[in-house]
Amino acid sequence: MLRVEMLSTGDEVLHGQITDTNSAWLANYLFEQGLPMSSRETVGDDLAALIDVLTERSHIADVLIVNGGLGPTSDDLSALAAARACGVELVENPEWIARMEAFFAERKRVMSPTNRKQAHIPANAEMLDNPVGTACGFTFKLNRCQMFFTPGVPSEFKVMVEQQIVPRLRRQFPAVEAPLCLRLTTFGRSESDLANELDALPLPAGVVMGYRSSSPIIELKLTGPATQRAAMEQAWERVREVAGESTIFEGVGGLPARLAERLLSQNLRLAISERFTAGLLYWQLQAASVPLAGGELLPDECEDNLESLLARSHMLAERTGTQLALAIGPQCGELLSLVLHTPAGTFGQTIRYTAKRHGDRLRQETIAMVAMDMLRRYLNGWPPVGEYPWLERVETI
Repeated sequence: MLRVEMLSTGDEVLHGQITDTNSAWLANYLFEQGLPMSSRETVGDDLAALIDVLTERSHIADVLIVNGGLGPTSDDLSALAAARACGVELVENPEWIARMEAFFAERKRVMSPTNRKQAHIPANAEMLDNPVGTACGFTFKLNRCQMFFTPGVPSEFKVMVEQQIVPRLRRQFPAVEAPLCLRLTTFGRSESDLANELDALPLPAGVVMGYRSSSPIIELKLTGPATQRAAMEQAWERVREVAGESTIFEGVGGLPARLAERLLSQNLRLAISERFTAGLLYWQLQAASVPLAGGELLPDECEDNLESLLARSHMLAERTGTQLALAIGPQCGELLSLVLHTPAGTFGQTIRYTAKRHGDRLRQETIAMVAMDMLRRYLNGWPPVGEYPWLERVETI
């Protein structure tokens, strides 16, 4: 089995001063390409540590993608560490010097002498193009491992992976094919509850059932070789059955995007009134191009109860000339109300939300999801007020 690994570099990554979004993106991208990552590691700006880890992984990994450390400053050590690990010198690449000079000239800027460092690559390496930045990448083979060195800037890193690295791996390992991954995302049920019904599901050879909890949602995944598609789709019917009404969407994209599709197809617009969620619901829906008729953001003060929120949703729908309105009230103690106004009637619920372990942002995201789920359920022709075992419902209308 092909062993693909990633090495992230830099003190700021190692010590958590920045979030390593590159590793998460790469893991998902390689998985979709049929080149799943076997492991990943992080090392700081330490030349000896870098040389040691490159030497170690060269005897274990088939492919190692090294990210970061190709900048012009003294703490950018990846190229030097690579040369030392291989026992060769760094050489200046004249092609990249010319590219950098043109890069700065086009922007009417003078190239600093320190930038020349970004054209220094190990003597045994092949240069990798970077069409959007000043750090070239490079690749070479050390012992059993093909190593790729990439810049840390996310936009440069992603382009290099997509245009330079994955095409080379495709040529080098032509038999590798992307796995089939069936996904659905649920809301309202716990991971243990779903697993209790799905863990005993008989699966085809080489197929695995996966769960990803990212509160307030749970993603279910069935992953396996594309040759098992028919058997996987048969097993997937049982997954759908277990998930039932808690399935908020299949595939990728998110619930707001699915709501946008449904509302646009029915020529419907939505108005929003928010207190507790502080504009989060409006932002999430607007970012997904949901057709919004307008909205209001009010202070999170204990002025609304379920009846007054019901009246507010009516007035909002009339004022904006729309058929649909979602209203989220304030949190008063442990109680919070939500209302959905529709042509078929107005539906509301007051819940007791006592998840003290959740921070404010997660609590707001959860309530925004409850509001969107009310709309989803209505559009599906179901009762808008769903059942969530982890929420205590105090009152419904």
